[in-house]
Parts: sequence; structure tokens; C-alpha cells
Amino acid sequence: MTKSSFSAHPYLLGFEQLDRLVERSSRNDGYPPYNIEQNGANAYRITLAVAGFAEPDLHITVEDNQLLVRGLQPDEPDERVFLHRGIAARQFQRSFVLADGVAVLGASMENGLLHIDLDRATPESVVQTIKINPGK
Repeated sequence: MTKSSFSAHPYLLGFEQLDRLVERSSRNDGYPPYNIEQNGANAYRITLAVAGFAEPDLHITVEDNQLLVRGLQPDEPDERVFLHRGIAARQFQRSFVLADGVAVLGASMENGLLHIDLDRATPESVVQTIKINPGK
């Protein structure tokens, strides 16, 4: 099976970065589970289920239009004996690719859920007239 590429299409010029963004976003596994809600025409909320993580264990950064959420839990003492361990206690990194103009407004925790609020600025329509220079 061949891999399709946005940059290989003859009418899409300069979209090589889009291929890289799609590649980066496809590397996520299924942990932790998350929801993405649209709260208005230009407002979004990402909610991650981070049960067992405290606020100091979570790190949120935006880097090259990529929202990164990392969870790092301190090592637990070996004194605990689990008869069943169904709550995942592992480190994670979840990434979301943000479009140009999307900004992170803030984050909050509530009942084991991490909420990240986003806003997209409405771009202004720009019309540019190109002058045709006389030929030589």
C-alpha cells in the first residue's frame, strides 16, 4: 500500500509541513483517553482523563503549533501490594496539532479530568493585487 502525501499533489504547493504534522499526530497511542468539544464558533475544549495524576505531575506546552500534554508520576514505594491493578499509573505524552491562529487560553483540573481551553482567532481576509511587470 502506498502512502499518500499532500505535498505530492501538483496543485498543493508548499504543503510539506502538513505531511509532517499528519505524521506527528498519528504517533499517539490510546492513553490517556480524551474528548474534544466545540464550545462556540471559535472555541474548543480538550478534556483528558488523568485519574491518579496531581497537578504538579502534569506539564502542558505548545511547541511548533503542537500542544503537548505530559504526565509524569513519581515512583511509588514498593511497600504496596496490589491484588488487582486496573488504574493505569504510567507516564504519557499526548500531542495535538494546532492550526495557525489557535491559542491555548488555559487549563484546569476537575474530578480527575484535565480541561484545556482553546480559541481560534478569526483571520482577516487579505486580497493582494500583483502587478505585472513588462517583459524584456
